[in-house]
Amino acid sequence: MRSVRARTALGATVVVAVALIGAGLAVLLVLRANLTDQAGLQAEVAAREVAGQLALDVPVHQLDLPDAEEHPVQVTDEDGRLVAVSEDLVAITGTGTDRVEPQASAVPTSTGTGTDDDGGGDRHGGEDRGDDDANVSIPARGEVSADDPDFTNGTATVDGGTADYRFASVSATTGAGVTLTVHAGAPLATEQKAVGSVRRAMLIGLPVMLLIVAAVTWLMTRRALRPVEGIRAEMSAITASEDLSRRVPEPGSRDEIARLARTTNETLTALEASVDRQRRFVADASHELRSPIASLRTQLEVGAAHPELLDVPGAVTDTVRLQALAADLLLLARLDAGERPGSTRLDMGALVREEVSQRTGDRIPVTVSVPPPSEPLEVTGSRSQLARIVGNLLDNAERHAESSVAVSVRTERGSVVVAVSDDGPGVPEPERERIFERFVRLDDARSRDEGGAGLGLAIARDVARRHQGTLTVTRSPEGGACFELRLPARPDPGR
Repeated sequence: MRSVRARTALGATVVVAVALIGAGLAVLLVLRANLTDQAGLQAEVAAREVAGQLALDVPVHQLDLPDAEEHPVQVTDEDGRLVAVSEDLVAITGTGTDRVEPQASAVPTSTGTGTDDDGGGDRHGGEDRGDDDANVSIPARGEVSADDPDFTNGTATVDGGTADYRFASVSATTGAGVTLTVHAGAPLATEQKAVGSVRRAMLIGLPVMLLIVAAVTWLMTRRALRPVEGIRAEMSAITASEDLSRRVPEPGSRDEIARLARTTNETLTALEASVDRQRRFVADASHELRSPIASLRTQLEVGAAHPELLDVPGAVTDTVRLQALAADLLLLARLDAGERPGSTRLDMGALVREEVSQRTGDRIPVTVSVPPPSEPLEVTGSRSQLARIVGNLLDNAERHAESSVAVSVRTERGSVVVAVSDDGPGVPEPERERIFERFVRLDDARSRDEGGAGLGLAIARDVARRHQGTLTVTRSPEGGACFELRLPARPDPGR
């Protein structure tokens, strides 16, 4: 039962079995009820035919009774005595009396008068039999009861053969005012045969149908899940080979499995890109770290052999550069690990002024344009990371500017915008996205000391995205580059 196919086939089979059994029982009950009603109708017709003869004052010994095997008949009087019975009827049950031999009973016939001479009162229609049968009306003289007959089930034995019957009881009153009850039966053999045939057909057909349902469900589920097995096998092979360039097969259908395959391939593509990016990152980081470490080692070895030749300022410069590169790599590692920014409330105008005031050794003075404190410029995030963005953008502008560097802060459509521009050569439009990649330098001829490691802009964009913001580059009015940092403005609770 660990297989989805097995569980699906079993579940479908159980559901169909319950439905078929319920429907089969309902069919059997309805069929039996209909056939029983038909037998009751036949019994009622036979009983009313005999009751009609009695209402016409046919003597009981001259009654034309139907064949006992088809319609066994008993006629009883008001006291329950048997006054007439079908010929060849040996035994009977279900009619209220099991006698098959008529008893002596004075059954007067009509004298042509409408009144009895015994002073017993008028016995015409509408008079009840008494307290015990208050709900049963007595038919008028010479009439058959119009009430619905009473139906019972029983057996009758005719010529040594016993069968089940449906009996109907109908009352009739002779012209002499004597009320007699006719019990006539109709065989239930047809009902039993039909119900038995249907039952046997169901008992034979139900297992066959359930086997068909189980087999079809198994095959359809197997066919539907075949692509899943292909996806699983390919994923297992990818895991074993560590080849992320491989892709799982995508079925041609448009169902959930096809969407699963496409999503899996999209995940593999993103994973491959991430792994490739990490590999390039490690390779580029190793390459960038190798140069300052090699330079520092060379200077230290020369200083150890010839102390008078030790270039202390150069060693300090390489050490500072190595420290900055290590800090950049550590920050990128934290960002890649999913580090979330803080939720500190910050004033970007004050942060920009503070960062510019600390830059005392810049080659070109920075022009600051910040609105008055009355205008809200607040955002939410990490102060150190946002300060890092501003610092990196100013460092980039200082490296490329010719005579001016400007930074401004403004609000625009629910965002706080920090713009850093210079009058340098600018960034060619085809390269405006590439410069945000890690370890990318557009000027290959520029030395590493002047051009940096190519991580500043990459760090700035990653930090901006972590703060739900954007960092883009356009052309400044002075002809150089203009970097715009957009951050969601913090709502003013006073508004």
